[in-house]
Amino acid sequence: MTGRRRSGPGVEDAARWIHIKLGTQRLHLYQASRLLSSYLVSSGRNGMGEQMGSGCTPRGWHVIRARIGANQPLGAVFVGRRPTGEIYSQALANRYPGRDWILSRILWLSGLERGFNRLGAVDTMRRFIYIHGAPAYVPLGLPASKGCIRMRNADVVELFEVIPAQTRVLIEH
Repeated sequence: MTGRRRSGPGVEDAARWIHIKLGTQRLHLYQASRLLSSYLVSSGRNGMGEQMGSGCTPRGWHVIRARIGANQPLGAVFVGRRPTGEIYSQALANRYPGRDWILSRILWLSGLERGFNRLGAVDTMRRFIYIHGAPAYVPLGLPASKGCIRMRNADVVELFEVIPAQTRVLIEH
């Protein structure tokens, strides 16, 4: 992202923060400047962008507004941010072939940059942009989602367990 600052909220202090690099399709977890872990992800198939309805992954500084799914089993299915009581399986996928599967955990993002990814037609939270688990067949390492950041189920559970709400997230190319 040309012209965007990497030294935004959460970087100056020793707090944990997340850096999502869309160009490499990687999510990096940091403690201040020390890399703690790195995960392969899949971002929006329509590229980068903030507009409502675009199917793009929003850039800039965000915060994890809500952590959803604590204590749910691996592969738990969510619809409207609520667990359905189902566990993802091929039989379930066959029954609902068009569903955008949101599994295991949800980290709901909210933009921090007014007019860029917060409020109005660019509001990340109102766009329902999450970091969430996905079925094993979903390709990672390339843009293929509807705008969210998809991860392997075990990876999103691992991440979920070590970050609190209000964790800062920087998404950039």
